[in-house]
Amino acid sequence: MPGDDALEVLIATKAFALPTRTSHIVLRDIHFTALPGQVVALLGRSGSGKSTLLRIVLGLDTVFEGRVRMPPGRLGVVFQDPRLLPWLTVADNLRLVLVDGAAKTRIEEMLELVGVADAANHLPSELSLGMARRVALARALAVDPNVLVLDEPFASLDRQLGTMLVAKVAERTRRTGCIMLFATHDLDHALMVADRICVLGGHPTTLKADVAVPAQRNAGTIERLRTELVAQFRFLGSEETAQPL
Repeated sequence: MPGDDALEVLIATKAFALPTRTSHIVLRDIHFTALPGQVVALLGRSGSGKSTLLRIVLGLDTVFEGRVRMPPGRLGVVFQDPRLLPWLTVADNLRLVLVDGAAKTRIEEMLELVGVADAANHLPSELSLGMARRVALARALAVDPNVLVLDEPFASLDRQLGTMLVAKVAERTRRTGCIMLFATHDLDHALMVADRICVLGGHPTTLKADVAVPAQRNAGTIERLRTELVAQFRFLGSEETAQPL
């Protein structure tokens, strides 16, 4: 049994009601845990139910069979839509979630981490989508979360910037003992930072594989694992799944 500080997700079934009064099962038999300091990547095709799964984890969707056990502490979240308050500046969007006295220092630190420190006094309408997503990431990190849930957080970023950010966030996760659960289309990002890769697939979507990534990462080991995963799950090597950021 995982400890109280672990995240445990068990989804027996998740169904959506249809106009015909029947139901359509979208998720089935998904079970995984994540421990403090672990980075877990969720990989699957577009429409495979990754976002639905994350909504269940966050408690935003409670209509399913199963259970989610969330460890105590603070929760940081980044949705595909940045969801910034449009009438507040970038700095004030972060200030809103802070409860400690070191607000100004923490805001500056988080904006610097994601590379948007110069935009602190801008309104969200003045930002590109990629910048807005980075601000949303800074806001999620600013609460010093025990669990960080990210839904395609590095979309709309060029590949070099996305690679840099995912590495920074993963390093911070391990250093602080946070649990990071992120949905992504990018197999290479998952191989670069994740401790485990959970592959979702099938109809309804199930957990097809829960693969440990070797702690000692080198080019040869990661390339072999990549080749094995793509051979087993061909969609992981498709343009749809490994789209550029």
